[in-house]
Amino acid sequence: MTTTQQSSSTSAPVQGVAQRLAAVLEPFLGGPLPVRLRCWDGSEFVPPGDPAASPVVELRSPDAVRRLLWHPGELGAAQAYVTGELDVLEVDGWDLDKALTHSFAVAAERGLSGARIRPAAVVEALRTAVGIGALGRRPANPATQADVKGRLHSKLRDRSAISFHYDLSNEFYELILEPQMAYSCGYHSSPEQSLEDAQRAKLDLVCTKLGLEPGMRMLDVGCGWGSLTLHAAEHYGAQVTGVTIAAEQKRFIDARIAERGLSDRVEIRLQDYRDAVPPAGREYDAVGSREMGEHVGQKNYPTYAQVLHDAVRPGGRVLVQQMSRSGKWPGGGPFIQSFIAPDMHMRPVGETVALLESGGLEVRDVHAMREHYVLTVAGWLERFRSNRDRLVALMGEEVYRVWELYLVGGSMSFRDGRMGVDQILMVRPGAAHTLPAVRSF
Repeated sequence: MTTTQQSSSTSAPVQGVAQRLAAVLEPFLGGPLPVRLRCWDGSEFVPPGDPAASPVVELRSPDAVRRLLWHPGELGAAQAYVTGELDVLEVDGWDLDKALTHSFAVAAERGLSGARIRPAAVVEALRTAVGIGALGRRPANPATQADVKGRLHSKLRDRSAISFHYDLSNEFYELILEPQMAYSCGYHSSPEQSLEDAQRAKLDLVCTKLGLEPGMRMLDVGCGWGSLTLHAAEHYGAQVTGVTIAAEQKRFIDARIAERGLSDRVEIRLQDYRDAVPPAGREYDAVGSREMGEHVGQKNYPTYAQVLHDAVRPGGRVLVQQMSRSGKWPGGGPFIQSFIAPDMHMRPVGETVALLESGGLEVRDVHAMREHYVLTVAGWLERFRSNRDRLVALMGEEVYRVWELYLVGGSMSFRDGRMGVDQILMVRPGAAHTLPAVRSF
């Protein structure tokens, strides 16, 4: 691998692609490129100082640069990463997590957010792109990128957006999640606790907060693969109705209901949450909804809150577990919105609490669990990486790279406080509730 090439007619060095890119990016980055850059022509740029102090980023095709020209920032970089046109090499102790953490830290230190770029720098960047063969038509979107259509948060579009993520493959999720198939934040008593035990503890916590007892009727809004639905029926004797708009999830849960002999206690409906409110006088004793409210959208959240209120009897309890986020990207950022969860919307927890209260519910407890999600995602990542060959054989290399970026980036967001997750416990006014004055949870 070479860093420069000698001209046959002069002793002056001819810069390779890596050096040219590093030079032209410096005005955009407020300083030297903070990574070692290797490019498709064999050239390499090494920033000043100890080479091992920087991660190695490899650009394997001009298409990687072309994607960044058409989609500057996160989306272009993500497209190049998932297609394999860009990679982060695991050398000198670096991996994807450490490389992204390093890049975020440099950006924060240099104050790059909102920085203005001189027009001359843009012109020079385009000239360089032409010189290295990277200027051209926009590359096609990766096959894994979402393409949902229709009116935002219409029932048809919501079904398409949910299906894109949750109907990916039940077998795929089984290789990542623990046996209960709980796809939400666990409740970890220690970093050493197993993922399965932490998810079971979370399910027990939810059932305890809802005050479930044998014979009580419960609605699980956005029931996923049935972890809470089945746990509440099997271990707390509840009569549970679960609703989902993901057909593969319903198929999975129906099979488990049959296996466990729970058909007399559990019913799964392929049903939109907006159609889940029972007739007057048939309200449920308790309602749970875990990490589903993020998918209803900002405009429809009051409707979601009203559904939760109307579905539970006066005095009954409602528990929502939901992720929170502040700042520019309520959907989680261009990568998440394009490759993982199109149309998702998050907000600060205080705003969510206000919306739930506006729906008529009385908020009794808010339980922050952000640090728990770091441990939950660590458990998913461990299973994900240990099953790499099976996952790639099942879904292909591109899907694997999408999920690697998703899990690593999600863990970082919770670790660094860019995202949170909370359990919000409420009651419907109008009758006495049974919440204890002194909590044991």
